[in-house]
Amino acid sequence: MQIILLEKVVNLGNLGDVVKVKDGYARNFLIPQKKAKRATPAALAEFEARRAELEKIQAEKLAAAQAVADKLNGVAVTVTRKSAMDGRLFGSVTNHDVADALKAAGFAVDKADVRMPEGPLKTTGEFPLEIALHTDVLATVTVTVAGE
Repeated sequence: MQIILLEKVVNLGNLGDVVKVKDGYARNFLIPQKKAKRATPAALAEFEARRAELEKIQAEKLAAAQAVADKLNGVAVTVTRKSAMDGRLFGSVTNHDVADALKAAGFAVDKADVRMPEGPLKTTGEFPLEIALHTDVLATVTVTVAGE
């Protein structure tokens, strides 16, 4: 299916790009999330009429994400879990736990924004994690996992 991107989508394209994606991806994710529209002649004409407005909205979102990233860079949060004597946790610390700790510290972060490339944290210690506030903006936080 041919679609017009209404915002930048990771690994797909930028605002205004006309790309071909699988039908299910477009119907079930991109279109309901208002990230894209079907690429019909009428939709293309409407997009070109609204292009400046959409670019302005994207620039505002990027500036807001950059401002939050400046505050968030270098922040350290602590998550406490039960652990064995050798530092292994009974359970794990997930992106949901990190997002909750950041919310408690005063930052509005969604759990989907927390990037854990090696999976959930299963030992005590300090771990640098990236928070994706926007497709172009990453902030680095330090998560300290403490044992009880």
